[in-house]
Amino acid sequence: MTAPLPSTEDPRGPGGPADPLGPGAVASSAARIRLAGAVRHVIDAVLTTEVDDEELEAAAAAAEAMAVALGGRHPSEGPPQGRRVQPVRAAADYVGRSPLIGPATPVSPPFTWEGGPDGVRAHGVFGAAYEGPPGYAHGGWIALAFDEVFGIANYASGRSSMTGSLEIRYRRPTPLHEPVEISGRVARASGRRSVVTGELTVGGRVTAEAEGHFVAIDAERRARYFGAEADRHGHGQTDDEGSEDA
Repeated sequence: MTAPLPSTEDPRGPGGPADPLGPGAVASSAARIRLAGAVRHVIDAVLTTEVDDEELEAAAAAAEAMAVALGGRHPSEGPPQGRRVQPVRAAADYVGRSPLIGPATPVSPPFTWEGGPDGVRAHGVFGAAYEGPPGYAHGGWIALAFDEVFGIANYASGRSSMTGSLEIRYRRPTPLHEPVEISGRVARASGRRSVVTGELTVGGRVTAEAEGHFVAIDAERRARYFGAEADRHGHGQTDDEGSEDA
């Protein structure tokens, strides 16, 4: 990799010419990022607060009112049905909505990340919303985290790839509320195929290892899936959708 990946903590996005994600790497407004951060804390509080039911009822009413104001639909009417209407889908647009690194996504922790000569490293903390066994992160979130970091590693190496397979080896439970580092590096590549490997560590101890097999997609398919603007940037998305036959 010739340049570091941008941090998701800056709501302005880096937008530098050396940025491998293209201009405006986080295509989300500061207001949307602020809202997502507040909702993220609400999600955490729903799972951990010890206030009485009267306060919970009041909070629920406020949350329902916000859902109607922003989405035009009361939660009692059924599951969320919001649809994005943005017509042009650039690579940068996916960064803010990432379930792991997206600052505009309330369900993301979010992690920060940087690139270097040995690949990509992401840093963050899994809180209460990511719990599986009591006190530890859910294995599904660990798999998602590897897939996202591996996608970025592929992307940063100049390959527009989609996940074909992902193997996780869980060495020990990953604790909540402790700093986590996830690494990803392209171990080998040939033609359309690449293999990415990495580790998840907590306090210097490896809690999980992973190996992902990825398949590059051509420009026509990339434009069909992700839009012409994404193709002009030379990349598709960085996440887990698809396989060689996608």
